[in-house]
Amino acid sequence: MEDARKFVAEMLGTMVLVFIGCGSAVIAGGLDVPLGGVGLVGISLAFGISVLAMAYAIGSITGCHINPAVTIGMLVAGKMKGRDAGIYIGAQCAGAIISAALLFVVASGMPGYELSVNGLGQNGYGEDGSPAGYTLMACLVAEVVLTFIFLLVIFGSTSKQAPAGFAGIPIGFALAMIHIVGIPITGTSVNPARSLGPALFVGGTALEQLWLFWAAPLAGAVLAALVWKYVLESKE
Repeated sequence: MEDARKFVAEMLGTMVLVFIGCGSAVIAGGLDVPLGGVGLVGISLAFGISVLAMAYAIGSITGCHINPAVTIGMLVAGKMKGRDAGIYIGAQCAGAIISAALLFVVASGMPGYELSVNGLGQNGYGEDGSPAGYTLMACLVAEVVLTFIFLLVIFGSTSKQAPAGFAGIPIGFALAMIHIVGIPITGTSVNPARSLGPALFVGGTALEQLWLFWAAPLAGAVLAALVWKYVLESKE
């Protein structure tokens, strides 16, 4: 039953992140939508607020990872067991796929929506995938660095020396901050599950380029875990 609780919590948390975050880009992002679009900052806040809200909704059950990179980072830092990591990542991927499907159903009800044109908030690199046409190398470096920053904030704000009960706030703001910089580059992943869901439905370039949005965030997470564990973490 405890494993089931963890699986359902991580699945639901990831569903909220993908539906609200990617949904803000697809449904409310542009200026041509009814009532005007929310723009880059609005999309960034949607991702950040989603994580902040879920941190308080499911944090007591799983710690609210809702991101395979966070789970791998915690595993490398010795803060969780491999068995739990497998449960978490499976749940996160399932939640992202389900949420992308729900978002597609909703977005399809919008006049003029075309999956091949409007997408589902997928990530990409190069002229065919990056929102601003950034190169593969630029996108790779950006995703590693941004994930590294995100994980450092998570480790610091959840450490024993940090004020208890407030971790969701800096983590949510950190994700919003990261999106402000990352959206023009890759659409911002820093989360392999968040990239997986939309890519499976959009297919084509998004699916072909999905490897980067697993490799780079996981590399950034491992690097952050090692730096935190061996350099920054207090041993007291």
